[in-house]
Amino acid sequence: MTRVRIPPTLRAEVGGVRELEANGDTVGDVLDDLVDRHPALRAQLFQNGGLASFVNVYLGGEDIRTLDGLESPVDHGETVILLPAMAGGAFLAGLGSRRAEPGSAKA
Repeated sequence: MTRVRIPPTLRAEVGGVRELEANGDTVGDVLDDLVDRHPALRAQLFQNGGLASFVNVYLGGEDIRTLDGLESPVDHGETVILLPAMAGGAFLAGLGSRRAEPGSAKA
């Protein structure tokens, strides 16, 4: 079995738990097993037949994009971490930024 860590933003879809076990020989198989048992996760993780671009998946602390993606092999007992990117900053986005004036920092 593979442990899958569920971030707070997805816990409602899995009954509030922070970690689940799933079966599979690859990351893709593990995620398929997970969404088969928790169908609400499918829309949160997948888009257009593949992993959504805003979802980061880590295997043993390594981003699967630097490995073999969803085809990355999973050893028994390994941990997969799901980490959807967080959106935000809309309020500040319109404010722009400005360079600090020399000597303007207060000690």
